[in-house]
Amino acid sequence: MSLKIEDYALIGDCETAALVGRDGSIDWLCWPRFDSGACFAQLLGGPDNGRWLIAPGDPSARISRHYRDGTLILETLIETDEGAAIVIDCMPLKIRGSHVVRIVRGLRGTVKFKTEWIVRFEYGSIVPLIRRHEDGGLHAVAGPDRVILRTPVMLEPQGADPRATYGAEFDVVAGESVDFTLSHVLSYADVLRPIDPEKALEQTDRTWTAWTGLGNWGKGTRGQEVWTPTIQRSLVTLRGLIFQRSGAIIAAPTTSLPEQLGGTRNWDYRFCWLRDATFTLLALMNTGYTNEAVKWRSWLVRALGGEPSQVRILYSVGGERHQPESILPWLAGYEGAQPVRIGNGAAGQLQLDLYGEVLDALYQSRRHGLVQDDVDWPLQCALLTHLETIWREPDDGIWEVRGGRQHFTYSKVMCWVAFDRGVKSIEQFGLPGPLDHWRDLRAMIHAEICEKAYDAEIGAFTQSYGSKLLDASTLLLGLVGFLAVDDPRLRGTVTAIERDLLRDGLVCRYNTNETLDGLPPGEGVFLACSFWLVDNFILLGRIDEAKALFERLLSLANDLSLLSEEYDTTTHRLVGNFPQAFSHIALVNSACNLAHVAKPLEQRTGCSMQSRML
Repeated sequence: MSLKIEDYALIGDCETAALVGRDGSIDWLCWPRFDSGACFAQLLGGPDNGRWLIAPGDPSARISRHYRDGTLILETLIETDEGAAIVIDCMPLKIRGSHVVRIVRGLRGTVKFKTEWIVRFEYGSIVPLIRRHEDGGLHAVAGPDRVILRTPVMLEPQGADPRATYGAEFDVVAGESVDFTLSHVLSYADVLRPIDPEKALEQTDRTWTAWTGLGNWGKGTRGQEVWTPTIQRSLVTLRGLIFQRSGAIIAAPTTSLPEQLGGTRNWDYRFCWLRDATFTLLALMNTGYTNEAVKWRSWLVRALGGEPSQVRILYSVGGERHQPESILPWLAGYEGAQPVRIGNGAAGQLQLDLYGEVLDALYQSRRHGLVQDDVDWPLQCALLTHLETIWREPDDGIWEVRGGRQHFTYSKVMCWVAFDRGVKSIEQFGLPGPLDHWRDLRAMIHAEICEKAYDAEIGAFTQSYGSKLLDASTLLLGLVGFLAVDDPRLRGTVTAIERDLLRDGLVCRYNTNETLDGLPPGEGVFLACSFWLVDNFILLGRIDEAKALFERLLSLANDLSLLSEEYDTTTHRLVGNFPQAFSHIALVNSACNLAHVAKPLEQRTGCSMQSRML
């Protein structure tokens, strides 16, 4: 049985990632990319679906863990009555190939350990052929995949079937280390020379520390110090979710972790969503990670291609467009939550909000000096020309509902954002375009939304045209500049959401018992939406409430400051895919907004309601 979601830690090499449990078991690892098949899939099944355990032999051992500052290097301290040791887990950076390095160092006395290695390719379904190679390593091979385990510990088959499980027991004494290296290579490619695990660890430490030092969070800004470790951990986590080769950032490294324990809202998030474009860009730019912001913008332009009608809502890390959704029946699901899905059928949905996100991201990147040329301006004009023909259509909405298309308020607002940013690009940067025509379209869309999406009786903008239901996405109306700060409709919308969508002080996306989204009701509170409420409190001058809610949200993270997509207020557990980029991006942006209002008034440069507050 898998651990609680909050009991996992993330390690990664910026091409893929693994989840390491508090018990020392790697229960999830996709190789060679984030979206490849998993060779360890116990997270969604059982040990027979693959895992790699290094754990103390004493079940009463005391265990604590932390990351090395500014890195994704995990250190787990093991203490028993006989001794103490530390297990160091990382995926090396700037080293040829993809590897997992695990080093067990003795600190005091003697500590007994056990290791269990079960490899199953293709999400726990394919049993490999395992042989001890002449190089001393254990080679597990099936189809195109080969993983190689190298260690001085002699692992032996456990049981009658040599394909099933390999394991061993070993001791670590003070001052000595035992190392393990697991490497991935194509089965038909030349086997790489073994790496030196200690040198790989040192190189990885230097690389992460150097990257963290490039950021500007906490440098000379009053009021940031208390949150600095958490913010830096979110930024390192986001860096770990960026596919280095392309610049794409995935939503999460996992699939099918349920949004409700035992439920069916289980989705594959190992892809890159266009709707996250501006949030991601601002989080990177506002914390000083310009290189990652530039690479993200470049990925975005490449992924869009040249034909606006072919734009999709999500892409694979390399920009691939096809992610057919399927179910893996051999996996029991996390704590029995089925189905287990890979791929994402939402890729073929119509989501009008993505046009606003893309145009806003490209506008913000120009506004912040990331780009000086106008090479992609024709593409932006083509996107707006296409949007003009479809903005009146119903769509599937930001939450990718499967209950039929509607005229979702947020989708229409983002259509307004698209034309607004087109207008501002012409006005501020002198780019060519139909300025008066886009101004007219912007005004027309704004008027229609105010007429059809605002309910005077409720005193708020609703989920869709003519609806009486509320939706947390309307918290973004003030943040994107659709409503002025002093507009009473903004205050009324925030008040209505506080009244009807809060659960234990945190924000639900919408009421799943009332909204027809094509799925059984029930999910956790949505953490990104709760951070949006923080931002609205700031807009409305409710600074003390903003700080209190922000700190409450930080307290929901696990002991390593990692957040999932949602939180179950009944069981007090993290739920949904983990760690979730959207949650950490929202955390960083809210922290930047809080730090901004903490500055003296004369230092608040760059603040604009047209730019997600910063």
